[in-house]
Amino acid sequence: MIDSHAHITAPRFDDDRDAVLDRAEEAGVELVVCPGTTLADSRAALDLAHRHRLVLAAVGMDRDAAADVDGGAIDRLRELADDDRCVAIGEIGLDYHYDRQPRDIQRAAFEAQLELARELDLPAIVHCREAFDDCLPMLETAGVRGVLHCFSGDADTALRCCDLGLMISFAGQVTYKRSDDLREAARAVPSQHLMIETDSPYLAPQTVRGKRNEPAFVMHTARFLADLLGLTLEDVDRITSTNARLLFGLGADRERTIAYPIRDSLYVNLTNRCTNRCVFCPRSAAPRVKGHWLGMEREQEPTAEEVIAAIGDPADYDEIVFCGFGEPTLRLDVLLEVARSVKQRGGRTRLNTNGQGDLVAGEPIAPKLSGLIDSVSVSVNTADPDQYAALSRSDYGGRAYDAVLEFVRTAKQHVPHVAITALDYPGVDTEAVGRLAERLGVEFRSRAYKHLG
Repeated sequence: MIDSHAHITAPRFDDDRDAVLDRAEEAGVELVVCPGTTLADSRAALDLAHRHRLVLAAVGMDRDAAADVDGGAIDRLRELADDDRCVAIGEIGLDYHYDRQPRDIQRAAFEAQLELARELDLPAIVHCREAFDDCLPMLETAGVRGVLHCFSGDADTALRCCDLGLMISFAGQVTYKRSDDLREAARAVPSQHLMIETDSPYLAPQTVRGKRNEPAFVMHTARFLADLLGLTLEDVDRITSTNARLLFGLGADRERTIAYPIRDSLYVNLTNRCTNRCVFCPRSAAPRVKGHWLGMEREQEPTAEEVIAAIGDPADYDEIVFCGFGEPTLRLDVLLEVARSVKQRGGRTRLNTNGQGDLVAGEPIAPKLSGLIDSVSVSVNTADPDQYAALSRSDYGGRAYDAVLEFVRTAKQHVPHVAITALDYPGVDTEAVGRLAERLGVEFRSRAYKHLG
């Protein structure tokens, strides 16, 4: 777990700072990002980062120090940022709740430090409270990557931030009883934008509320988010830590992934090849799902033996899902061999497919799935053939849509459970896809197109 924002230099830690960091490490915290709020605090954050391997620093001057941000201060921040323990410019931003500095002065200080972040190609750690209408246009103009730390907006605002490519970090207040809007925001944020923090020594999570917050308590918020989002603690750890590593340039796992757990299922990544080039698919740009790197070249595609070994005991999972970031039926022989092994060992199987396997094989493939696949989920995505062609950009052109529906009809005869799905992509009539499912006699599920996995 990475605590992406903790003020460990605060005076409230003066008596036991080392013990606090030791407790964090014992709790499973891997890294703590300590932001500066003034020049002196930024220097202290760097000094702490050099003394303790758990700590990384950010340098910045927050909204309360805005009046002190001038050319000399920016030069000093630039010098401080030239340190291998500095990973960001921050904490910077706007606060219109307390208004401790005039708003024009806050904006000028924020703009100057955003320009510094852009110049140095460092992410920005941004504080924004009741100031999103000013803050987000400034971030868009600056064109920097960054994180809205201790997010305090609603779901719509969170999605506006995500559309700008920003990360959203939740602290302990998401656990508070009256934080319904924050919880809705957390549900709305796609996992590839999610981060977590303590904002120590402030905002202790509900389970330890009233105590001084510290990095070890990030686990309380992580468990809460796992329950809220229908994930496991391991999922939240992997997702938020991966996102923090990517944002702060710390490196993230890019090794080939064959089998990857999400919730209580194990997914199998057979190939990155696909017969579609869907307009909404991030496969070619960012093949990462729930913190798992799924990039794979054709020569890296696993053998059936490798997949079986990667799965281990299928009884450890609710189901084994053939999915990945490609079309599994392009490797039908491997899929069937692995599915046979899973079924022989008492596991359940599901195939997530674009439904074009018959076109790939040149014959109906559903009979071959009989007894080996328990459930099939087919991405139909629209009830309009012309829209399907425009969205999927299939290698098979106009033949694809009818072939997909025929696969669904045939699969019903050989697989116990069949469903079709549609993303709530702009312009897609998901209710029409639901009616199509009724006519086909299968289940229908609508999926959020920005939420992978």
